Amino acid sequence: MLIEAAGLPVETEAPGVDERAIKAVVRGGPDDLARRLAAEKALAASRRRPGRVVLGADQVLAIDREVLHKPEDREAARMQIARLAGRTHTLHAAFAIAFDGEVRREGRDSAQLTMRRLDHQAIARYLHLAGDAVTTSVGGYQLEGAGIHLFERVEGDHSTILGLPLIALLASLRSLDLLAI
Repeated sequence: MLIEAAGLPVETEAPGVDERAIKAVVRGGPDDLARRLAAEKALAASRRRPGRVVLGADQVLAIDREVLHKPEDREAARMQIARLAGRTHTLHAAFAIAFDGEVRREGRDSAQLTMRRLDHQAIARYLHLAGDAVTTSVGGYQLEGAGIHLFERVEGDHSTILGLPLIALLASLRSLDLLAI
Protein backbone atom coordinates (compact mmCIF):
# COMPACT_ATOMS: atom_id res chain seq x y z
CA MET A 1 0.00 0.00 0.00
CA LEU A 2 2.78 2.47 0.90
CA ILE A 3 4.76 1.70 -2.25
CA GLU A 4 1.70 1.92 -4.49
CA ALA A 5 0.77 5.25 -2.88
CA ALA A 6 4.25 6.48 -3.87
CA GLY A 7 3.38 5.68 -7.50
CA LEU A 8 5.43 2.52 -7.92
CA PRO A 9 4.16 -0.71 -9.46
CA VAL A 10 3.99 -3.62 -7.04
CA GLU A 11 3.57 -7.37 -7.24
CA THR A 12 3.35 -9.20 -3.94
CA GLU A 13 4.47 -12.70 -3.13
CA ALA A 14 4.90 -14.63 0.07
CA PRO A 15 8.64 -15.04 0.66
CA GLY A 16 8.39 -18.58 2.00
CA VAL A 17 10.99 -18.20 4.73
CA ASP A 18 10.92 -19.77 8.19
CA GLU A 19 10.88 -16.66 10.37
CA ARG A 20 11.14 -18.67 13.59
CA ALA A 21 14.35 -20.32 12.36
CA ILE A 22 15.82 -16.92 11.46
CA LYS A 23 14.83 -15.48 14.83
CA ALA A 24 16.54 -18.43 16.55
CA VAL A 25 19.95 -17.65 15.01
CA VAL A 26 20.07 -13.83 15.10
CA ARG A 27 22.25 -12.78 18.03
CA GLY A 28 22.03 -9.00 17.66
CA GLY A 29 19.34 -6.68 18.89
CA PRO A 30 15.82 -6.14 17.57
CA ASP A 31 17.01 -3.84 14.78
CA ASP A 32 19.41 -6.56 13.59
CA LEU A 33 16.55 -9.05 13.63
CA ALA A 34 14.37 -6.77 11.48
CA ARG A 35 17.27 -6.30 9.04
CA ARG A 36 17.97 -10.03 8.81
CA LEU A 37 14.31 -10.94 8.30
CA ALA A 38 13.97 -8.34 5.53
CA ALA A 39 17.15 -9.59 3.82
CA GLU A 40 16.15 -13.25 3.99
CA LYS A 41 12.72 -12.45 2.55
CA ALA A 42 14.25 -10.43 -0.29
CA LEU A 43 16.81 -13.14 -1.06
CA ALA A 44 14.24 -15.94 -1.09
CA ALA A 45 11.97 -14.15 -3.55
CA SER A 46 14.92 -12.88 -5.60
CA ARG A 47 16.18 -16.42 -6.19
CA ARG A 48 12.77 -17.32 -7.63
CA ARG A 49 12.58 -14.16 -9.74
CA PRO A 50 15.89 -13.70 -11.59
CA GLY A 51 16.28 -10.34 -13.27
CA ARG A 52 13.65 -8.72 -11.05
CA VAL A 53 14.04 -6.07 -8.38
CA VAL A 54 12.80 -7.63 -5.15
CA LEU A 55 12.00 -5.87 -1.91
CA GLY A 56 11.83 -7.65 1.42
CA ALA A 57 10.65 -5.87 4.55
CA ASP A 58 9.93 -6.64 8.16
CA GLN A 59 9.16 -4.96 11.43
CA VAL A 60 10.02 -5.95 15.00
CA LEU A 61 8.49 -4.57 18.19
CA ALA A 62 10.73 -4.42 21.24
CA ILE A 63 10.21 -3.29 24.78
CA ASP A 64 13.31 -3.17 26.95
CA ARG A 65 15.14 -4.99 24.09
CA GLU A 66 12.74 -7.95 24.37
CA VAL A 67 11.06 -8.81 21.09
CA LEU A 68 7.30 -9.29 21.14
CA HIS A 69 5.47 -11.36 18.53
CA LYS A 70 2.00 -11.29 17.02
CA PRO A 71 -0.49 -12.43 19.61
CA GLU A 72 -1.95 -15.86 18.88
CA ASP A 73 -5.41 -14.98 20.15
CA ARG A 74 -7.40 -12.20 21.81
CA GLU A 75 -6.23 -13.19 25.30
CA ALA A 76 -2.59 -12.96 24.21
CA ALA A 77 -3.38 -9.56 22.66
CA ARG A 78 -4.96 -8.43 25.93
CA MET A 79 -1.84 -9.48 27.83
CA GLN A 80 0.50 -7.70 25.38
CA ILE A 81 -1.50 -4.49 25.48
CA ALA A 82 -1.59 -4.60 29.29
CA ARG A 83 2.19 -5.03 29.27
CA LEU A 84 2.70 -2.10 26.88
CA ALA A 85 0.21 0.20 28.62
CA GLY A 86 1.85 3.25 30.17
CA ARG A 87 5.21 2.40 28.60
CA THR A 88 7.30 3.29 25.55
CA HIS A 89 8.23 0.62 23.03
CA THR A 90 10.17 0.69 19.78
CA LEU A 91 9.18 -0.45 16.33
CA HIS A 92 12.20 -1.41 14.22
CA ALA A 93 11.43 -1.52 10.49
CA ALA A 94 13.87 -2.69 7.83
CA PHE A 95 14.01 -3.35 4.10
CA ALA A 96 16.36 -5.08 1.69
CA ILE A 97 16.53 -4.73 -2.08
CA ALA A 98 17.82 -7.79 -3.93
CA PHE A 99 18.61 -8.70 -7.55
CA ASP A 100 19.46 -12.19 -8.72
CA GLY A 101 19.91 -13.60 -5.22
CA GLU A 102 22.11 -10.77 -3.90
CA VAL A 103 21.14 -7.98 -1.51
CA ARG A 104 22.12 -4.67 -3.14
CA ARG A 105 20.78 -2.18 -0.59
CA GLU A 106 19.42 -2.29 2.95
CA GLY A 107 17.86 0.28 5.22
CA ARG A 108 16.17 0.54 8.55
CA ASP A 109 14.52 3.02 10.83
CA SER A 110 12.94 3.00 14.27
CA ALA A 111 10.03 4.76 15.94
CA GLN A 112 9.11 5.12 19.59
CA LEU A 113 5.51 4.78 20.68
CA THR A 114 4.17 5.48 24.13
CA MET A 115 0.93 3.81 25.05
CA ARG A 116 -1.28 5.65 27.50
CA ARG A 117 -2.13 4.05 30.81
CA LEU A 118 -5.02 1.66 30.32
CA ASP A 119 -7.14 -0.12 32.89
CA HIS A 120 -8.73 -3.50 32.26
CA GLN A 121 -12.01 -1.94 31.07
CA ALA A 122 -10.24 0.29 28.54
CA ILE A 123 -8.34 -2.69 27.16
CA ALA A 124 -11.57 -4.71 26.94
CA ARG A 125 -13.30 -1.85 25.07
CA TYR A 126 -10.38 -1.60 22.66
CA LEU A 127 -10.37 -5.37 22.02
CA HIS A 128 -14.10 -5.21 21.28
CA LEU A 129 -13.64 -2.24 18.93
CA ALA A 130 -10.63 -3.72 17.09
CA GLY A 131 -12.01 -7.26 16.84
CA ASP A 132 -9.90 -10.02 15.33
CA ALA A 133 -7.46 -7.47 13.89
CA VAL A 134 -5.67 -7.60 17.25
CA THR A 135 -4.04 -10.88 16.17
CA THR A 136 -2.78 -9.59 12.82
CA SER A 137 -0.04 -7.28 14.02
CA VAL A 138 2.65 -7.31 16.64
CA GLY A 139 1.61 -5.52 19.81
CA GLY A 140 -2.06 -6.25 19.17
CA TYR A 141 -2.74 -2.91 17.49
CA GLN A 142 -2.74 -1.15 14.15
CA LEU A 143 -1.94 2.51 14.56
CA GLU A 144 -3.68 3.32 11.28
CA GLY A 145 -6.92 1.91 12.69
CA ALA A 146 -8.55 1.54 16.09
CA GLY A 147 -5.12 1.13 17.70
CA ILE A 148 -4.60 4.90 17.60
CA HIS A 149 -6.83 5.12 20.68
CA LEU A 150 -4.15 3.40 22.75
CA PHE A 151 -1.43 6.03 22.38
CA GLU A 152 -0.43 9.24 24.06
CA ARG A 153 2.76 9.87 22.03
CA VAL A 154 4.22 8.66 18.75
CA GLU A 155 7.71 9.64 17.63
CA GLY A 156 8.96 8.61 14.23
CA ASP A 157 8.19 8.48 10.56
CA HIS A 158 4.64 7.31 9.81
CA SER A 159 5.73 4.85 7.12
CA THR A 160 8.25 3.31 9.52
CA ILE A 161 5.46 2.81 12.04
CA LEU A 162 3.41 1.10 9.33
CA GLY A 163 6.33 -1.25 8.68
CA LEU A 164 8.42 0.21 5.86
CA PRO A 165 10.97 3.07 6.05
CA LEU A 166 9.67 4.52 2.79
CA ILE A 167 11.89 7.61 2.59
CA ALA A 168 15.04 5.51 2.99
CA LEU A 169 13.68 2.94 0.53
CA LEU A 170 13.05 5.57 -2.14
CA ALA A 171 16.56 7.00 -1.61
CA SER A 172 18.00 3.50 -2.04
CA LEU A 173 16.03 2.93 -5.24
CA ARG A 174 17.31 6.26 -6.59
CA SER A 175 20.90 5.31 -5.66
CA LEU A 176 20.47 2.17 -7.76
CA ASP A 177 19.14 4.30 -10.68
CA LEU A 178 15.76 2.60 -10.39
CA LEU A 179 13.82 5.85 -9.90
CA ALA A 180 13.98 8.97 -12.00
CA ILE A 181 12.17 11.25 -9.60
